[in-house]
Amino acid sequence: MPTVVTTGETMVLLVPPRPGRLRHQTTLELRIGGAESNVAIALARLGISAGWVGWVGEDELGELVLSRLRAEGIDLSFARKVAQGFTGIYVREMTPTGPRVYYYRKGSAASLLHPGAFDPSYLEGAYFLHLTGITPALSSSAQAYTLWALEEAKRLGVRTSLDVNYRSKLWPPESMKVFLRETIALTDVVFASEEELAVLFGSEREGLSLLAQWGAREILVKRGSRGALAWVAGEVWESPAFFCQEVDPVGAGDAFAAGYLAAALWGLPLEERLRIANAMGAWAVSAWGDYEGLPSREELFAFLENRRDLGR
Repeated sequence: MPTVVTTGETMVLLVPPRPGRLRHQTTLELRIGGAESNVAIALARLGISAGWVGWVGEDELGELVLSRLRAEGIDLSFARKVAQGFTGIYVREMTPTGPRVYYYRKGSAASLLHPGAFDPSYLEGAYFLHLTGITPALSSSAQAYTLWALEEAKRLGVRTSLDVNYRSKLWPPESMKVFLRETIALTDVVFASEEELAVLFGSEREGLSLLAQWGAREILVKRGSRGALAWVAGEVWESPAFFCQEVDPVGAGDAFAAGYLAAALWGLPLEERLRIANAMGAWAVSAWGDYEGLPSREELFAFLENRRDLGR
């Protein structure tokens, strides 16, 4: 069984080969992307067995998603192609103000996920179940599914992690806050960006305070170029970011989460978990794509130890 199980929607990504508005592009590259599967891929690259649970359509795009995840070594024992729905698509463009994303996912196969969508015995032996706030925003059944998966994990003694990953195009802030209030007590590790905390709660400080009141045990705040902050049992820890040349910011938060979970699995102290999480985020933004630039464990530790490789 995988050490970490992730579950959520993975979609086909259409992205132009160069920056600029979509209307001026002539070609689009075919890729895949999904917050939960990005985490699974990052963990697999680091040598940690990972599984992804999700539904795609019985279409060629669904086969594309599954074949690329399989190629990354992800266990797909409970990934399914279903006749209802279709495989979601999103299109991305890079503008001077940052990436813009357009989703085509309403009624997708993943939005049909519901409690009992997989055999919870699959979680037995796993150390973490990782989810995000994207899945519950897809539909009422997907929201119930997310809560059910968290409850099943806790019943089996599996630690849980949740990345807030707020998507304003899917639901309003108040709906996200209601969901968080219902589920935070079931979550061992919570990830959020400082921007998300500001949108949802008014400020990072207020967000930390409320999440703690709702039962959060461990909160990780992603601050981009300013590094990261951890709140654990009332104590606050900070860690600086790594300098890197940013090429594409998408996927950095998923890499951060994977780095933190990996370091926890390796039994490393909090300071080192934060450092590894920040390093993974730096690797992610240094290459184009959601996960393509993620390192192996050897590459990660060479980077952390500042070991130079001429590459030729």
